[in-house]
Amino acid sequence: MTACGGDNVPAPTQTDAVAPGALVGADVPEPDEADDVLFAAVQPAHVVVKEAYVSPATPEDNVDSPTFWLTPDGEAWLIATAKKSDQLMVYAGDTGELLRRVGRTGKDLGEFKRPNGVFVMDDKVFVVERDNHRVQVLQLPDFKPLGSFGEDALRQPYGLWVQANDAGYDVRVSDAYMDGDDDNEVIPGLSALNERFERFQVSLGDAGFRATAIGAFGDTDTAGAIRIPESIWGDPTHDRLLLSEEDQADGTRIKIYGLDGHYQKQDLGADLFKAQAEGIALFQCADGSGYWLATDQFKDRSVFHVFDRRSLAHIGAFVGDVVANTDGVWLSQTATARFPAGAFYAVHDDQGVAAFDWRDVASALNLTEACPVTAP
Repeated sequence: MTACGGDNVPAPTQTDAVAPGALVGADVPEPDEADDVLFAAVQPAHVVVKEAYVSPATPEDNVDSPTFWLTPDGEAWLIATAKKSDQLMVYAGDTGELLRRVGRTGKDLGEFKRPNGVFVMDDKVFVVERDNHRVQVLQLPDFKPLGSFGEDALRQPYGLWVQANDAGYDVRVSDAYMDGDDDNEVIPGLSALNERFERFQVSLGDAGFRATAIGAFGDTDTAGAIRIPESIWGDPTHDRLLLSEEDQADGTRIKIYGLDGHYQKQDLGADLFKAQAEGIALFQCADGSGYWLATDQFKDRSVFHVFDRRSLAHIGAFVGDVVANTDGVWLSQTATARFPAGAFYAVHDDQGVAAFDWRDVASALNLTEACPVTAP
């Protein structure tokens, strides 16, 4: 664990860009790379929902995952990780305009190496860094680095899910460690998949930044084991963790664990996902109803499947006009000037972000448009 102890830690730069050719580890292939399955060939059942916007393309960044924050001034920020330029991209959530860049390549606090998963909780942004083998925590709106954790446990971390609790934050991180000479070639045997996810307790009280490893989990049975993990999302109301299984050989799908880390012998989409199960998001209502959204990452068009939150029944699927090859997604139920009912954000082809007005998605699939998110 590394903590920011004061003024001796430099604030992250917001202007410096790094040439892709200079990056360390940027061209290392990822374990989920596989033969492409194309949407045009499969044509799964779907409706079309036009994107509210697609941001200008910056292919040199390799954009991976988004998260959302509403500033104290009421400005919507969409914060996304950029794997090649080792930065955070800050977009205007209502328009897709790139507002600024944060960070640079390095291992110090305020610097990044291959940032992947990202998650805003309260006024903190948690950033997974594959090649620094850690999760870094920064304070919004200034992106002041507070500390990092996981360096002693994480090998190839990707996704994360964060839950606030009385002690601070419960953080769960997926870890796609592999066997082979370059640690990126061979899926480990079943018995070695018991640490596919790491759990940490993070506190930021009067004693400063503290992070404690709670332990690892991962099923080692054929049915429940996660061969190639990435996205993770939890639903405490229904005691569920939804985990993306990207391995096409085993059958890409969403596997369901309990919050205790044990496989619940239930999957989603084994007969639906044809490319790779990827980003996951949850539309949640205070009465326990809502919807799960999960991405099928076709290279030529992303398909977003919708499942009932309670029953897990498949409701339908939608695609955009152009959005393709989506890694991370984020669903915001926060009202903004452009999106009064919130928005569903998706990365587009490693080059930028796109937004779908939730009202358009709800209308197309006959979903609830708005609901109380927390109990009164």
